[in-house]
Amino acid sequence: MKMWKKAASVALASAMVFSLAACGSGNGGSDEGNSDATTFKIGSIGPITGDTAIYGTAVQNGIQLAVDEINADGGINGYQIEYQFEDDQNDSEKSVNAYNTLKDWGMQMLVGTVTSTPCTAVVEESHADNMFQLTPSATAVESIQYDNAFRMCFSDPSQGTVSADYIADNGLATKVAVIYDSSDTYSTGIYQNFATEAEARGLEVVAAEAFTSDSSTDFSVQIQKAKDSGAELVFLPIYYQEASLILAQADRAGFAPEWFGVDGMDGLLDVEGFDTALAEGLMFLTPFTPDAEDEATQTFVANYEEEFGDTPIQFAADAYDCLYVIKAAAEKADITPDMSISDMCDAMKAAMTETTIDGLTGKQITWGEDGEPSKEPTVVVVEGGAYKVLQAE
Repeated sequence: MKMWKKAASVALASAMVFSLAACGSGNGGSDEGNSDATTFKIGSIGPITGDTAIYGTAVQNGIQLAVDEINADGGINGYQIEYQFEDDQNDSEKSVNAYNTLKDWGMQMLVGTVTSTPCTAVVEESHADNMFQLTPSATAVESIQYDNAFRMCFSDPSQGTVSADYIADNGLATKVAVIYDSSDTYSTGIYQNFATEAEARGLEVVAAEAFTSDSSTDFSVQIQKAKDSGAELVFLPIYYQEASLILAQADRAGFAPEWFGVDGMDGLLDVEGFDTALAEGLMFLTPFTPDAEDEATQTFVANYEEEFGDTPIQFAADAYDCLYVIKAAAEKADITPDMSISDMCDAMKAAMTETTIDGLTGKQITWGEDGEPSKEPTVVVVEGGAYKVLQAE
């Protein structure tokens, strides 16, 4: 371990403030612990190949950075962490297979999965096993529908509601079109809540145009309908790959509205062959931007760039925060690696609802029994080919 990393980890750990109240140690479980266990085994699942690989790779790297730091600082309750990541290619069946692979390896806690639909499938498995699960980035409500599961990011309903409120509060538009993926849980969940809140806030949704994963390359019909509707702003509750195509095709069609997206937009500026000038002025919700000037963010960004040769996106920051949340909750609950998975999960569930964290992705973050975090949103805008925090008026 390089000395700079050890020093940086101490500085960063001191910048992240955790406070937990006392909690119980759980009800006991049907599975037996491993009395010979000397390390905590934490698994993670996400796409590191395929169309959404940028998300999974960021999560994989963010966790690795945190694991290295925590281990260098003495681990959790004096025990080191072993970490293993499995690729699911953003596919539910592959994600369940990955979960079983990690179980065979000896996984005791899961950080994942990265995307919503696979996470919804995997949470059925982790719930049946009563294994603690903390997803950094799966936003569908169903992804954490059981009491063993928590999330670091905003849920789909939250993103839809907050987006409509931000557009209304800042007078960005009165006529809004939406282009969304009707085959994707993430996209439809955000759209539905956006539409409800938009109506309540006096925004007129003048066009709501759907596509599916089978028709996600040609958006000429959706763009033309949005243009003909007189929309001043187009809301895109979708991932960055489709967004890059929509922006390019809208430019060719001479359609230049305001654009507003959600956290799936992160990664847009890194799409190979994409003209980033087309994204100029685009706004989207995100819990993290590497341009933030606070010491914790700048230390994290510097360490991430040194280790992986790339600038971290929000998924890396979400994942990094997940490990420090697990460390804080585990230490307060005084869990040890020889505990059963179920006992460990029960102790972690109690600790999580008593946790407050100042992390990279929010200040004073807390969790309810439903697993949902409470934190303030951040909106960024693309300026000069980079993300800048957009201050509300």
